[in-house]
Amino acid sequence: MTITRERLMVLEDMEGERLDLFVADNLADLSRSQVQNLIKSGQILVDGQQAKASYRLGEGQEVEVVLPVPQPVSIAAENLPLDIIYQDADLAVIDKPKGMVVHPAHGNWEHTLVNALLFHIKDLSGINGELRPGIVHRLDKDTSGVMVVAKNDFAHKSLAEQIKVHSIQREYTALVHGVIKENLGTIDAPIGRSKLDRKKMAVVKDGRPAISNYEVIRRFHNYTLVRVSLLTGRTHQIRVHFSHIKHAVVGDPLYGPAKKHFDLDSQALHAHRLGFNHPRSGEYMEFDSPLPPYFSAVLAQLEQTG
Repeated sequence: MTITRERLMVLEDMEGERLDLFVADNLADLSRSQVQNLIKSGQILVDGQQAKASYRLGEGQEVEVVLPVPQPVSIAAENLPLDIIYQDADLAVIDKPKGMVVHPAHGNWEHTLVNALLFHIKDLSGINGELRPGIVHRLDKDTSGVMVVAKNDFAHKSLAEQIKVHSIQREYTALVHGVIKENLGTIDAPIGRSKLDRKKMAVVKDGRPAISNYEVIRRFHNYTLVRVSLLTGRTHQIRVHFSHIKHAVVGDPLYGPAKKHFDLDSQALHAHRLGFNHPRSGEYMEFDSPLPPYFSAVLAQLEQTG
C-alpha cells in the first residue's frame, strides 16, 4: 500500500497546542477523531517518538504523520499579485497585503499566500508539508506587512531557530483605542486559547509566555499610534495584549469594540519591519514595508480632526 509521510514543524505561535488539534488543523480532510486513531496506532510521531493526543507541543518540534493513502487535496499555484521585496537561493521576503490568508486550511483552500508562492517561486522548503511550503512564521489574514519565506530546508531550520531564540527583529505599527500615557511600555502576559471561545486567544494564567514592547509614536484625541516589537510571537499577540490593557487595536472585529471606527472592517495593524541573520552567510538583513493606503488614510483623517 502506498503511504504518504508529512512532516510538520511546530511554529512559535502553535507552541502549547495539543498534538491532535495541531495535526487536525494542519492536514487536509482529517477529523480530530481520525487523527486520534492515527496517534493510537503509532502513525503520528513527535521528534520520532510516540505521544498521546493530549501532548502539548513545543516550538521547533517536528511532527511526522504517516498516512495510508495520498492526501486528496492538491494545492494549486495561482497567478496572484505578490510583492517580493527580496529573493535569493535560500529565501524570499514578501510584503503581504491585508486580506490574504497565509496558507490553505479548512474554509480557505484558494487565493492564499501559499497559492501565490507556488506560482511565483518554484523552490520552497518542504518541512511543513503540502499546505505550508516555505512558511516559517505567519501574519493574520488582515494584518499586512513583511514576512520571510524559506526556499529550502536548510534556510527553514535556520530561520525557525532564530525565531525560537528570539533573535529575529519584528516591529509592527498599530493604531489603538484610547490615549496611552506612557511613552514606553512592556506587556508581559501569557496567552492561550480562550476558555470561552476556542476561536479566540486570551490572556490566561496557564498560557504561553508572551512579551510585547511598545513605543508611542503619536497621540490623537481618543487614539494612539504605537510601534510594537515582539519578543515572542503568539497567535494574535498584539491584538490580545492591547485588548488586555484596554487599548484594543482599532478596527479589530475579534478583540475590539463592536462599533466600527473609520469604516474599518479589520484591525489597523501592519508589520513594518523584519530583521534576521541570513541562514547561509550570517549577514544581518533588515526589510521595511510602508504603511498600506488604508492605514495612511486613517492617519490623514486623524491629522485633520486631531
